[in-house]
Amino acid sequence: MTRTVERMSSVNRCVSFKQRGSSLGSPRFSRKNWVSKLFRVLIVIGSVVTFLLAISGGYLYVLPSFTQAFHEFSDTETAFNGSDSECDVYDGNWVVDNSYPLYNASECPFVEQGFNCLANGRTDGDYITWKWRPRSCGIPRYHVHSTLEMLRNKRVVFVGDSMSRTQWESLICLLMTGVQDKSSVFEVNGNKITKQIRFLGVRFSSFNFSIEFYRSVYLVQHNWSAKYAPRRVRSTLKLDKMDAISDEWTNADILIFNSGQWWVPGKLFGTGCYFQVGNTLRLGMSIPMAFRTALQTWASWVDTNINPNRTRVFFRTYEPSHWRNLTLRQCYVPNQPLSETGGQENSSFSDAILNVVKSMIVPVTVLHITPMAAFRSDAHVGTWSDNPSLSDCSHWCLPGVPDVWNEIVLSYLHATYRSTLRERMQSNTTIAR
Repeated sequence: MTRTVERMSSVNRCVSFKQRGSSLGSPRFSRKNWVSKLFRVLIVIGSVVTFLLAISGGYLYVLPSFTQAFHEFSDTETAFNGSDSECDVYDGNWVVDNSYPLYNASECPFVEQGFNCLANGRTDGDYITWKWRPRSCGIPRYHVHSTLEMLRNKRVVFVGDSMSRTQWESLICLLMTGVQDKSSVFEVNGNKITKQIRFLGVRFSSFNFSIEFYRSVYLVQHNWSAKYAPRRVRSTLKLDKMDAISDEWTNADILIFNSGQWWVPGKLFGTGCYFQVGNTLRLGMSIPMAFRTALQTWASWVDTNINPNRTRVFFRTYEPSHWRNLTLRQCYVPNQPLSETGGQENSSFSDAILNVVKSMIVPVTVLHITPMAAFRSDAHVGTWSDNPSLSDCSHWCLPGVPDVWNEIVLSYLHATYRSTLRERMQSNTTIAR
């Protein structure tokens, strides 16, 4: 028993001695421990630095025009920031700017021959050098490379009449000036740009986005009349039914509507087209009332089918014509913009659009271009089309007025884009910390 206790005591002393020896340690062992800790600290610091560099490098690679998108659109302190409450971008005047035009229509394969007025013989080029200048702010200078980057992976859809198609052509030509490989931009079905085709889509394959046009001049359904209809009724507008192709518009990222040019007696009653709501013909309904009814159908469709977290919706107001005698198809195209609009800045169609949008759930940005376009009788096609025997004081030459509409659209989009980039940068900076 005594021997056993002695052995245990001896063992305890040995263990105690070893523990003390380990705690005291040798100088050589302490240096190794210190070097090991320092190495681990350096690894942690290196990992943090690498992480921060990866974030910075990622932005430079994924968003090559990030810095450009901030600086190129802050030329002045009063640049339009996308807020209509801070600046009415539609209240202004036209001024000469010799940096215009922004593209050459003859170098853009997506401009209809009928809109390329210079190529069709127009000799005065002053109409392409006018820029819209708001009174209380400035439209940021258009920069194609940051715009192409902003639209990467997006789907832009125009819906409306031939005026909408002109704006569609304008935007494509503006963007093509920043694409080196022109063959990478193509119509998806190989179609030529014509008035008859209901769908045209141009793809910018290098940036993986498309700009599409759907011809829907009334936005609601236009159908041949039933057999029991009165003889004068050849077709009807179903004011409570959206166009049958409207399902094609729902998943766009940017959606731009227009309507109005076809809501005139000659293109409606003159062709035997009357209005219908449900199964009832409304032969006595006025055009303004029918237009408003159709807009309410459109507004209900947008509120029901469009996700505002994905899709930015615009509606462009009515574009004034400048006919000297519409019945005789006579028009006069001067060399300079008008000094007075002669009441053309007002339109019942535009008023209806502004009023209907106010009660919508989904936010809609109204491009109220009616007043600015009212001055531009000098920018119409006139006789410089692909059919010079017919005058045209409704459509616009390209380049020209529709380019300004697109500059305004891009100003709105860039304001949102910059805000999103700032939020991402702030979020990533917080994570890095």
